[in-house]
Amino acid sequence: MSFSVLARSAIRHQGVTLRSFHTTTPARSAHGDYHHFPFQMPGDKKAGFGFKVVVYMASGFSLPFLASAWQLKKSGGAA
Repeated sequence: MSFSVLARSAIRHQGVTLRSFHTTTPARSAHGDYHHFPFQMPGDKKAGFGFKVVVYMASGFSLPFLASAWQLKKSGGAA
């Protein structure tokens, strides 16, 4: 294969990659508000919601530590 054929094919493919990329406008909610959560934030119940989030995350974070302590106690490895 000669180099002129390769050069022509490279030039031909280069035009395809130089096309601009177009997207649609970002989707907005009905009122134009932006929400950080995929659900409606409770308006006057923020303290209760925050407590539930902290308990949920703390239980998930502490689970590996509790499981390892239980395994060590079960095997007699902990003093």
